[in-house]
Amino acid sequence: MDASVERFTAIYRQHYPKVLGYALAHDARAAAEDVANETFLTAWRKLDQVPDDDPLPWLFGVARRHRLKQRDAGRRHATIAERARQMRTEHDTDTGEVVAEREAGLAAFAALAERDAEALVLSAWYGFSAGQAARVLGCSTATYFVRLHRARKRLARLLSTSDHASVPHPALEGQRG
Repeated sequence: MDASVERFTAIYRQHYPKVLGYALAHDARAAAEDVANETFLTAWRKLDQVPDDDPLPWLFGVARRHRLKQRDAGRRHATIAERARQMRTEHDTDTGEVVAEREAGLAAFAALAERDAEALVLSAWYGFSAGQAARVLGCSTATYFVRLHRARKRLARLLSTSDHASVPHPALEGQRG
């Protein structure tokens, strides 16, 4: 087998589930699969540009660009916040204090702008370093730290709000950066 094919196969096997998971956090299953597949098609075409040491941030950056391109093309797009709202309503039968805290957390997270939610998810969910997350977002590490700091402050403010249902979604009041 050709060395390029072996390298691509190894990257695909190791990272496809993570790239698909990233896409699923933003889109419905079919759209997410399209994004993941386009990401690996791009990786194959640009295999010489895929970093040897840690390809995952590069792959997430490509997936993010495909996702944004897909959204800009007018396809149906569910933001991270909308997906969190769906999770919240899918489990309305849960009871107890833990569930109440989970609901409050999901409501606060759902009220975040997508930009803030993505900055938080890259570090908290995927465990990316600031440099890796910055590569995904296509910005400098310093800019990512600023975005992360602002996102954490906004989330903390929303969590301290007693009635999350009355918190307007940032997309409705205009994006702030």
